[in-house]
Amino acid sequence: MAMRRRWKLAGGPAVLVSALVLTGCGAAEESAPVVVSSLTLEPHPTTAAPQPTGSAAPIAAPSPTAQAAAGVPTVDPYPDQALIDHTEWTDEVDGRRLRVYPTQAGRKDTFPAALDRAWQEVLGSAPEADTPGMFDQFRCHWEWARVVAPDKTSWNIEPWRPAVGYDATVAAMCNPGGPER
Repeated sequence: MAMRRRWKLAGGPAVLVSALVLTGCGAAEESAPVVVSSLTLEPHPTTAAPQPTGSAAPIAAPSPTAQAAAGVPTVDPYPDQALIDHTEWTDEVDGRRLRVYPTQAGRKDTFPAALDRAWQEVLGSAPEADTPGMFDQFRCHWEWARVVAPDKTSWNIEPWRPAVGYDATVAAMCNPGGPER
């Protein structure tokens, strides 16, 4: 019998229902922010992973079989498709905003390396977005908003928001520094 992994969401079904109802991550005209409960989040790797010292043996990466069993694709199902359709800078009452318009492939691709590929596509059309705070907002939308609000037209990220780290960005519902106006 195959073992199934279960995720326990703090707050149970009520939190899940709230997350499904309160979606948005940065589109005041479209919806409310995404609600995320207390989940453990992995930081975006910015440097090489620390190497084990002493007698500690390295930990092997999950095998493709284990990844497939967990529902994580082992091969990118959209390798030759754009993940981002286009980006657009706007000036709003609260400051500059980069609207990121994902493609259908970008809304559906769960291959682990797709996040970095999508971010490179964003930077290809909006190089000035290359800041830690902007990446954290984009990652928050990539990992949460597209799941909770898969048909949201654009993901809005703003350079004026403080770079507070990924976990704090998620805790702020992808909008550190306050809601959009």
